[in-house]
Amino acid sequence: MLSFYKRYWRTAFDIGLIFLTVLLILWVWSLFYRIAAPILLSFVVFLIIEPLAKFLNRRGLKKSIASAISIVLFIILILGSLLGAGAIFINQVSTLIDKVPQYAEQVQREIVHGSGYLQENLPTEVIEQVKEHASTITEKASAIVTWLLETLLATLSSFSTFLINFLIAIILAYFLSVEIDFWKELAAKKTPSTFKKAFYFLKENVLLGIASYVKAQLKLVSITFVVILVALLVLRVNNAFAIALMAAISDILPLLGISTFFIPWIVYLFIVGQTSFAISLTVVLVIVLLMRQILEPKFTGDSLGVSAFTTLAFMVISLSLFGVAGLILSPVLIILLKALYDQGYLKQWIRLPEEEFDQHSTEHETQDDATGSEAEADQSER
Repeated sequence: MLSFYKRYWRTAFDIGLIFLTVLLILWVWSLFYRIAAPILLSFVVFLIIEPLAKFLNRRGLKKSIASAISIVLFIILILGSLLGAGAIFINQVSTLIDKVPQYAEQVQREIVHGSGYLQENLPTEVIEQVKEHASTITEKASAIVTWLLETLLATLSSFSTFLINFLIAIILAYFLSVEIDFWKELAAKKTPSTFKKAFYFLKENVLLGIASYVKAQLKLVSITFVVILVALLVLRVNNAFAIALMAAISDILPLLGISTFFIPWIVYLFIVGQTSFAISLTVVLVIVLLMRQILEPKFTGDSLGVSAFTTLAFMVISLSLFGVAGLILSPVLIILLKALYDQGYLKQWIRLPEEEFDQHSTEHETQDDATGSEAEADQSER
């Protein structure tokens, strides 16, 4: 054991240093997120309004007027649409919360009714245990669903702090749009070369890839939402907008997807005897899954190169340690680490025991040289 520590202490130290650096970045980011959320949100608003402001500025308008027009259109169109959709969503989710106990009671009645067919072949004690377990399971499932919906509703309803931050972000985004040339010039002159290299590395290897991937996912989620909403309206489902929106959001989750939303619903419909409706929803689910499989390669192109399990695990850990801020930054960090590995930086920063790897690589090089010399000899003989 002592020889193992002597051999790998440098490797462990380098890995620990990288790990502590990642934790430090997450901690600083979470602290900045808590105290400067409007500033971060202002960059998002700026990215939305700046294309139109640039276009109007090139047409001859002063940048201040162009930015003001872009801000006003943003407030009227985007913010108005979000508030309207949010009001509809909150109303329909509230209706769903009220109906969850009714759905649970209906499942219990169907199970009790179905157990009557088994009383002739099973003892009474077994039937009573089945009823008891079924009642417990449905009550717990109903409590979990109600808790999830109530948490979602509370998050959306308590938007006073978010609204204040959003208003501040809009003001900051306006001034940032007006002064963007000044800040770009200042950054070009005053930023140290080391930080410039780091920024360009992030931009080329991480930020651009994430931006294109997010745009592709938003397109896919939008198509999923529209298809599900139209299908539910055709099937005359109540609260179709809220259900379609929640299903589309579940489609974003790694390793989970839209099936985790539809399958329990379909199982419930089969239990309560709504077979035709369950079959219709199954058809909708299959269509959405096939459509996503066809469209995803066209929209996303090459993958980001990080497995879904690794990304989800890192996101869960970051969420547990640093909250929402860690959840937001975790995909950026894990893709950054992947880019550093692909570019060879991690191999330079992590010192590995020479006797563990050099001999192995030397043997492979010797074998490759021998294979190459044999191939050359064969070609010369021919």
